[in-house]
Amino acid sequence: MDTARYARQLALPGFGSVAQQKLAEAKVLVIGGGGLGSAVIPALAAAGVGTIGIIDDDTVDLSNLHRQLMHGVDDLGASKTASAAETVAERDPNTVVRQYPVRLTSSNALELFDDYDLVIDGSDNFPTRYLANDAAALVHLPLVWGSVSQYDGQVGVAWNDKGPNFRDLFPTPPPAGSVVSCEVGGVMPTVVAVIGGLMTNEAIKIITGIGQPLIGRVATFDSLTSGFRELSYQRDPHAWAITGLIDYDVFCGMPSAGQAITPTTLSHELGSADPPTLIDVREVWEATIAALPDALLVPLETLEAAIGGLDGSKNYVVYCHHGIRSATALQLLRDRGFASARHLEGGIDAWARTVDPAMARY
Repeated sequence: MDTARYARQLALPGFGSVAQQKLAEAKVLVIGGGGLGSAVIPALAAAGVGTIGIIDDDTVDLSNLHRQLMHGVDDLGASKTASAAETVAERDPNTVVRQYPVRLTSSNALELFDDYDLVIDGSDNFPTRYLANDAAALVHLPLVWGSVSQYDGQVGVAWNDKGPNFRDLFPTPPPAGSVVSCEVGGVMPTVVAVIGGLMTNEAIKIITGIGQPLIGRVATFDSLTSGFRELSYQRDPHAWAITGLIDYDVFCGMPSAGQAITPTTLSHELGSADPPTLIDVREVWEATIAALPDALLVPLETLEAAIGGLDGSKNYVVYCHHGIRSATALQLLRDRGFASARHLEGGIDAWARTVDPAMARY
C-alpha cells in the first residue's frame, strides 16, 4: 500500500488501512465515460480503487468538453474509454482499467456485471438505467446511479438484496421524449461535478463499509439554490418482478428496429434513384455547425405545427444529434399517419463517425 499517496484518507477516523485495502481489491464497473463518468472515474482511481471497468461506445466531441473534464481537445474523435484510460493512468498507473467500447445491452450486461463488485450507472437514457438496475439485481450487485438535467441532479443506490431498487422508485419509464435531454435543454457543468462526486462517495462507502449508503433514499441537488433534499421510498409490492432481461428500448417506448435506419443504409438510400426526404429536428444553431444536405430544418418544438405542410406520400427520415429527439419526432409523425417515416439511428453524430468523418463535430 502506498501510504504516502493515501495519507489523507488513512488519517480519517474510522477509515484506516483496512478500508484502503478494500478499495485496492475492489472492481468497479462504470457505465458511461461522459459527464458523470468524467467525475466518477478519476475520483475512483485517485481514491485507490484497484480495477475500473468502463463501458461507452461513444467518441469525444467538442460539445462534451465543458462538462466532461476527463477529456481534452487532444482527445476529440477518440474513444471515450481510451481517453478515460489515459486519464486514469495519469492519476495512478497501477490502477487496472478495462475498456469496453461497446453499448451495454441485454445480451452482454450479465456477463460484464458478473466480474465486478459494484456498478456505477452514469448513463444518460432510461433504457440503460432500467437495464443496469435489472442486471445488477440478477447478479446481486449494488448499483449506484445518478442523473442530471439542466440545473438539477439526483443520486441513489439500488441494491435489490438489501432494499428497494430503481423500479421501486420509478415503476414505469416516462413517455419517450417527455424528459428533456442535455442536448436539448442543456446542462450546468457544476451539477455534473456535484452528482458525480456524490456517486463516487456512495461507491466508496459501499466498498469500505463506512457510513450509510443511499439505500431507499434519493439525494437531489438544485444548483440554482445550492440546495439539497432527501427523498425516502420503499419497496413497491406491485413492482414488476425482475426475472430476466427484456428489450428496454421497447419498454421505454423507443422506436423499434424497423423504424430506425443506420447511417450506412441512409447513405446508400440517399444515393439511390428515390432518396428519402430528410427532416432535421435540431435547433437552428446546431444546423449551422453540421447538417446533412437538402434536409428540411424543423426544430422539434415546431414539428407538430408543421406536419400539415408535409407530403404524406414522401419517405421521410428524421434526425437530430444522437437520435433522442428524432425518436420523439418519429412517434409524432407516425401518430399523424406517416407510417413509413423512420429516424436516423445515432443521429448526425453516428453519421459523422461512420459515413463522413470529415464532417464538423459539435
